[in-house]
Parts: sequence; structure tokens; C-alpha cells
Amino acid sequence: MNDKILLSVNGLSKHFGGLAAVQNVSFSIRQGEIVSLIGPNGAGKTTVFNLLSGVFSPSAGTINLDGEDITGKRPFEVCQKGVGRTFQIMQPFPQMTVLENIITSSLFGRVPKISLSQAEEEAVELCKLVGLGDKQNTFPRNLTTPGQKRIEIARALAVKPKLLLLDEVMSGLTPTETIEAIKLVRSLRDKGTTVFLIEHVMKVVMGISDRVIVVHHGEKIAEGTCAEVANDPKVIKAYLGEHAEDTKESMC
Repeated sequence: MNDKILLSVNGLSKHFGGLAAVQNVSFSIRQGEIVSLIGPNGAGKTTVFNLLSGVFSPSAGTINLDGEDITGKRPFEVCQKGVGRTFQIMQPFPQMTVLENIITSSLFGRVPKISLSQAEEEAVELCKLVGLGDKQNTFPRNLTTPGQKRIEIARALAVKPKLLLLDEVMSGLTPTETIEAIKLVRSLRDKGTTVFLIEHVMKVVMGISDRVIVVHHGEKIAEGTCAEVANDPKVIKAYLGEHAEDTKESMC
């Protein structure tokens, strides 16, 4: 991790009619950080990701990636600028194998374009990286939910992202699978990828994050280290509640 700001978000808002799903949210992420975005259900977390990845255009505010304004750009443009993203609802191409799904991301999500042979070579390595090395020729429907999540991660990585957005990739995993997922995220950071993740499993958040951002009712209510956030009265009241002590213990 260094002091270079990779992502800068200022005054970000998104309104759906009279509903403010995200309201005046500002934060920055340094290159090489692992930052978690947490908050109650309906707090606006996925909406923030949708704004960052171009799924939604903001009602107000700016998004700057690596010195370039990407505010309001379309999803494929944001992807080509260096943002990879997973989704809570996994939608792999069902008629394609695991390997073909990843190759497709490499071919269409990258600038400059790469050859089919290079895309295939990189996809094979990504399969191994995410633990699908023996499932390359399997169709997604024949994989478990954790297996399909691994496809999501591999497809996001196939675009060679500067910033990787992970939306609840660890939900529903067994303890062993969670440990493996944590190792994977750390290895990605060690290889130079900046990671921004939404996660509800507090032991994961507190064990993996350099910093944590907390949103509630669409507004940012706290930001800081795991210890700072876990001890913030606003966070305890809005989100951690009776589990606050368990959360603090998980940091030890």
C-alpha cells in the first residue's frame, strides 16, 4: 500500500424519485488498500457500487479513478478504465464453460484488446488462482454457489482491474471456504490490485480490512480503521448493536 489516491469520491448522491438511496457520500481509497463498505440492509452499499461501476449515473457528485473523471460513464467504459466488479446475483453465461466465461471477459473488458490465445492463456491461470483449475470445462450450472462466486471473481480479474469491487462474495461460504476466500483477496492485494468490498460477515471485515466505511440510510456515518469503527457510538447504534463486543473480539 502507498499514499497514492486511486479512487476519489466526492459528494456522491443518487435519488430515485423522492428517495435518496445515496446522499452526499465522500471517501477515497489509496492504491493497494483493502477497504470494506458495511451497513445495514438497505443502507445504500450496492447502490454505491452501481454508481462506481456505471450501472447507475449519479444525481450529484464526482468519481475520479487514477486521476481521471469517470462520473456517469457507461459500465463498459468504466470497466475499460480499470474497474472490475462482481455482483450479488451471479449471472454467468450458462451456455459457456467456466473457461469460456473468463475468456469472454478478457476479450471484451480490456483496452488495449488482446488476442484469443492470450485471453485463453490468462483464463487458465485465473481458473487456477480462484480454485477452479479442475473445473475449466464445466458449465456454471454444475457448480456450487461458492464455485459460481469464484467465476464472478475470475471474470472481474480478467479485465486486469486497478480497482476490484467485491459485492458479498463471502456470504454463504463455509468457514473453510471463507478462509480460502480471505487468502485469495489478500493475495490479489499483494499482487497490486486495490480491493473495495461489501461484506456482512464482521469477522471477515475486521480481519481483512485496512479501513472500513460505514453507511446508513444512504449516508456515510463513519470511516476509519477497524478499531475506530468498532468503537464508534454511531456505528454501534446503527449497525453493530448487540454484536459490538463480538466484533471487537474478532479484531484480536
